[in-house]
Amino acid sequence: MGPGSQEMMTQQAKDALEASDVIVGYTVYVELLRAFYPGKEFVTTPMRQEIERCRICFSLAGEGKTVSMVCSGDAGVYGMAAPMYELQQENKAYQQTELVVLPGITAANSGAAVLGAPLNHDYCVISLSDLLTPWEQIEKRLIAAVQGDFAIAIYNPSSHKRKDHLKRACDIMLTAGASPDRACGYVENIGRDGTKAHVLTLGQLRETPVNMFTTVFIGNSKSVIMKDKLVTGRGYQI
Repeated sequence: MGPGSQEMMTQQAKDALEASDVIVGYTVYVELLRAFYPGKEFVTTPMRQEIERCRICFSLAGEGKTVSMVCSGDAGVYGMAAPMYELQQENKAYQQTELVVLPGITAANSGAAVLGAPLNHDYCVISLSDLLTPWEQIEKRLIAAVQGDFAIAIYNPSSHKRKDHLKRACDIMLTAGASPDRACGYVENIGRDGTKAHVLTLGQLRETPVNMFTTVFIGNSKSVIMKDKLVTGRGYQI
């Protein structure tokens, strides 16, 4: 469903929701859709109940209903597409259900558009959430991204329990060879009310608090700040 606004949803996604008997999702995301699809049945679960949410989808589909599982951004980017397939693989009763994944606009792309062109060359996407991935693995990925000189889109840079993760990530990238002057940026509330974008250096980012609704962009060694935009060139001679 992208960021949640109607204009940033694909027509495929809109058509799927219109054709659904039931819309299932995390409570916050479903509330963004409820007003646009009156008459639909909605089922929600809170955070940390993702697998139960998947089981609900298969159970409802088993009753003959057309069900949409909604995710913010893209279902295949830190979304629910993989666990749906994994559950289907493990449970024979679910294997009679047709499972279709529709693309959405993920925060790396929607946030990049707000900032200008931070991901216009090779880039990677890294989440700082260590709920499902050990921090040691996240650290290796950050180091590899700097060593490969990738631009980086960072998801889940902070939360109530992970207030220092972005600072730790910046320290790891600086130790791996990134310059304190490397061009960076971040966007809050992408595609929603109160969208805010900021550009700054990696050294400044290290000291900057961000919230859980923020996507952070780290340029590569040749990225530049142009006024209020972050630009990573392709290498063309201008």
